[in-house]
Amino acid sequence: MAEGTEHTGAEKLAVLLMALGEDVAAEILKLMGPKEVQQIGVAMAAMDNVPKEMVESTLGEFIGALQKETGLGVGSDDYVRSVLVNALGEEKAGGMIDRILLGGNTKGLESLKWMDAKSVAELIRNEHPQIIAVVLSYLDSDQAASVLSEYPEKVRADVLMRIASVEGVLPVAMNELNEILETQLKGGANMKSSSMGGIKTAANILNFVDGSSSEKIMEMVKEADEDLGTEIEELMFVFADLIEVDDRGIQTILREVQTDQLVLALKGADSELQEKIFANMSSRAADMLKDDLETKGPVKLSEVEEAQKELLVVARRLADEGQISLGASAGGEEMVG
Repeated sequence: MAEGTEHTGAEKLAVLLMALGEDVAAEILKLMGPKEVQQIGVAMAAMDNVPKEMVESTLGEFIGALQKETGLGVGSDDYVRSVLVNALGEEKAGGMIDRILLGGNTKGLESLKWMDAKSVAELIRNEHPQIIAVVLSYLDSDQAASVLSEYPEKVRADVLMRIASVEGVLPVAMNELNEILETQLKGGANMKSSSMGGIKTAANILNFVDGSSSEKIMEMVKEADEDLGTEIEELMFVFADLIEVDDRGIQTILREVQTDQLVLALKGADSELQEKIFANMSSRAADMLKDDLETKGPVKLSEVEEAQKELLVVARRLADEGQISLGASAGGEEMVG
């Protein structure tokens, strides 16, 4: 690992876990979701000759953070809510707060996050579209999009409309879902209502569906309910919308993206967005990226779309963490001076 470079959160956490030892690291990783475990695992695997200075600075940050915390109120609902909101942001923490504080046993649903999209799709393929909608509302948007893509177009549109129309999941629906999963996944029956689904969830999922399929789904949704389709469209954030992200946000995103991934993503971008990316890099890095784009040659549209989706995953994660703003087009409030 090179010295003098700015390290990602995953890299810092990887250093911290390695410093704490295998047993402690294993216990901490058990508390994380599949995506976080994968990111940290990749960072750990890439670790080589970590400078002593980085270990010391990472531990220093960790100790400093601990010193700012207090043990008073640990175990209270207010404390748990505050910690989760501070760590994940209000929106992302909402569902988790419900699951923890409302007493819901979501082990069965949580298990789905560790399964590949095809397996999840097969598990719920023959269920009522409303049940499929509940499951997809619970999954992360990119995983839900992959599961949705396993179904015929007509089913996709129906399920997406149901996701957009859900304002909350009632106990009876969660009980029914647990009964369906009971034979293959363990889960409790005493579920309480949880804030899942809604128009923004539907828009987030559709963001990760490939371009042609996304357009067809939206056509079918608008045919059935034009107003709903328009609302979903207004909350979608697609690759071209990165033009609305401020320079500081673009620079933050670029620090998290690999060059080969960026080259592929920009092959399908218009010149205005390309220039915005170039303007937020050093002149040397921008020249190298331009050369890479020119020498790359023709690439498959599916590869470009996949690279763009991966970049959008990074952008949405950074937005959820409060590091960048995706603007009003992503469902946030418009800022005024």
